[in-house]
Amino acid sequence: MKKNLLTLSLFVLLAMATGCSKTNTSAPETSGTVNPNVHDVAGWCIEHEVSEAVCALCNPKVAEECKKNGDWCEEHNRPESQCFLCDPSRKEKFVAQYEAQHGKKPPVAEKH
Repeated sequence: MKKNLLTLSLFVLLAMATGCSKTNTSAPETSGTVNPNVHDVAGWCIEHEVSEAVCALCNPKVAEECKKNGDWCEEHNRPESQCFLCDPSRKEKFVAQYEAQHGKKPPVAEKH
């Protein structure tokens, strides 16, 4: 039981350390909330409209893995599987995954 709790804790810390934070350079708010224009507490990269765990635009390690696996759009400098510029319908896969897990549509970035 302790090993499972430790493993889960390490996973959560790792996810927090490697999540999308490219544009969120401000200090965390004292209320414990995240910047709603960048992060969702459910692990969604609002800026790039994919799960933080696979956001190659925020996480260089994910980008390198995608490149190594041949999943890269050279024209738009992002994974082909996440290139909504080449094929906007690709976004539907990520939205469907979020909806299946959370029972609602993912948050969207505020437009300024």
